[in-house]
Amino acid sequence: MRQVDDRPGHDRRYALDPSRLQNELGWKADIAFDDGLSATIEWYQANSAWLDNVRSGEYRGYYERMYASRLESGTTVAEED
Repeated sequence: MRQVDDRPGHDRRYALDPSRLQNELGWKADIAFDDGLSATIEWYQANSAWLDNVRSGEYRGYYERMYASRLESGTTVAEED
């Protein structure tokens, strides 16, 4: 693998300040970031078969079977409702 130059305008960092959510809506996260990150990693480790299936690309066949006609016609879900 070789290092490539960063794209112009590429975000170098993402940050979220939830203070407005807390102050205006009274919302507060139920799970601390570090705890949620650990739980997410543990889930992926415990569900490696699911992850292997996603990596294999098999799901693409499902989407092609289910949505091929929609893709060919250019119809969106909103237009069908």
